[in-house]
Order: sequence, then C-alpha cells, then structure tokens
Amino acid sequence: MKIQRRNKANPEFSLAAMTDVILLMLIFFMITSSAANQSAIDVKLPKAGAVDDNIPNPLTVSIKPDGSYFVDDIPVAKDQLEATIVNKLTGQTNKSFTIRADENTMHKDVVFAMEIAEKNKFNIAIATVKDK
Repeated sequence: MKIQRRNKANPEFSLAAMTDVILLMLIFFMITSSAANQSAIDVKLPKAGAVDDNIPNPLTVSIKPDGSYFVDDIPVAKDQLEATIVNKLTGQTNKSFTIRADENTMHKDVVFAMEIAEKNKFNIAIATVKDK
C-alpha cells in the first residue's frame, strides 16, 4: 500500500520580502546622504534670488561674524588658513571649496578666503539660501 503525504514543501522562494527591504534601505541611504553634507558651524547664510544646483565640494570654509575661520568644522587661525586649505586640496581632482559666510560677516574676511582661491587657482562656491 502506497502512503502519500498531504503537505508537500513548496521549494519556491518569494523575493517580495527581500525587495521591500532593499527599497527601504535605498530610501534610508538617500535621506541620510543628503543630510550628511550639513555643516555643524552655525552661520546665517545670505539670501540669493537665483540659485543653481548645488555642486558638492570636498572642502568647506565657514566664516563667522567675529572673523573666525573654520575648515570642515575645525577652527583655524587666519594666518594658517591658506596652508590648511592647500594641504587639504593637495591630491584632489576637484580643487575647489565652498565659502559659508554668515550674512553679518565683514566683507574683508570673505575676500581674504577668495584671495587664497585666486592665488592658488582653486575654484570657489559661495553658499547662500534660496530667497522665498
């Protein structure tokens, strides 16, 4: 007499659960990567009417209203600013940096950072916020 089993294991594997996990991971990494580029130095950026797309730069120079300089959130003395920028951009393919100056920062402090870029042939971007 032949005995048959009623419940046979189904060897098929459903990818629906794995697809959901991959999609959630993709969303998580997209959101965290956009927030990762924010600087910890609190400066109030000036407003601009026409804002182009952001071009990410590997280096950020922040300038506070009191004239203090920060390179990638690390305080740097004014006389050491040029050496720090040149050292950080040595070996980079994109030799550029972003100037994040507070809207109340004196013009001479911003021009000082711009002169460093001009002297060393670096490209610069000036961070602003979009005018509403």
